[in-house]
Amino acid sequence: MAAGLSAVKNGALDAIGNTPLVDVSVLSPDPKIQIYGKLESVNPTGSVKDRAARSLIEDAEQKGLLKPSDTILEPTSGNTGLGLAMIGRIRGYKVKVVMPASVPPERVNLLEAFGAEVILSDADMGTNESIVMAQHIAEENPSYYMPYQYGNEANPRAHYTTTGPEIVRDMPDVDVFVAGLGTGGTLMGVGKALREHNPDVQIIATAPHPDDKVQGLRSIEHGYIPPILDLEKLDGRILIEGEEAFYWTRKLLTDTGFFVGVSSGATFATARKIAQKMSDEGSEGKIVAMFADGGWKYLSTGIYGEDYKFNQAEIEGKTWW
Repeated sequence: MAAGLSAVKNGALDAIGNTPLVDVSVLSPDPKIQIYGKLESVNPTGSVKDRAARSLIEDAEQKGLLKPSDTILEPTSGNTGLGLAMIGRIRGYKVKVVMPASVPPERVNLLEAFGAEVILSDADMGTNESIVMAQHIAEENPSYYMPYQYGNEANPRAHYTTTGPEIVRDMPDVDVFVAGLGTGGTLMGVGKALREHNPDVQIIATAPHPDDKVQGLRSIEHGYIPPILDLEKLDGRILIEGEEAFYWTRKLLTDTGFFVGVSSGATFATARKIAQKMSDEGSEGKIVAMFADGGWKYLSTGIYGEDYKFNQAEIEGKTWW
């Protein structure tokens, strides 16, 4: 379960997890409804995906599927690849990642800094094309090991054994948990852990509008549902436009000081919509939103600049359930 809180860590892998819950209720529409962010940017490579990467590699090692000098191949939008590359460098594995050409250049630079080889897939096809390309590469190179985070139970297990118990420990009375819909690992793992503590907790997914691209999130309307994702275990799914995600990402920086990534703006936007609905119903409560990574991975988008333009009236009026 969740490890202890010692400030002394025995290397990078030991520094994964035990991330703080941060109060961002200053942006809540109702003071009776508190909103907190699970700040995953403090992990070694700056994202929640370090948890899954460690679990995927350790699971493969325990099953005898990996040995030093082996090559790990994985389709990813970037963050899982960073975690795999970091751990691969420590453990002696070569890492190749397949990712859409649309990802911010910071992702490619970081992956290469950790020693990974980056293979870019069609930008317009998103992560679905990355998955197909990686599967073809794996078929042509049977010696490669592909953890396949989208269908590997070690992914949600990472969150069932660490992220979820940390939230229970730090906020046992949480009413709603919000996370982005990517592989489904965080939603499934945290959801299972929270429901074992409180069967009434609501598990809500944030997803991009089908016509939008929000880095780190996927729309299941595009035809691919990750095998580890069980939609029946979700209490709801809220669709967020890219512009809305950008707006709240910037507001989190300017109004709370937290420099988070775009998917965090999307999960916060979702949390705020839920808070507004609870307020309209006269409810009180606590919402935890997953802040999956840090904003420094998205500087090239320009959304953090003072001259970034947005239409607040338009984005506030759009909600997809």
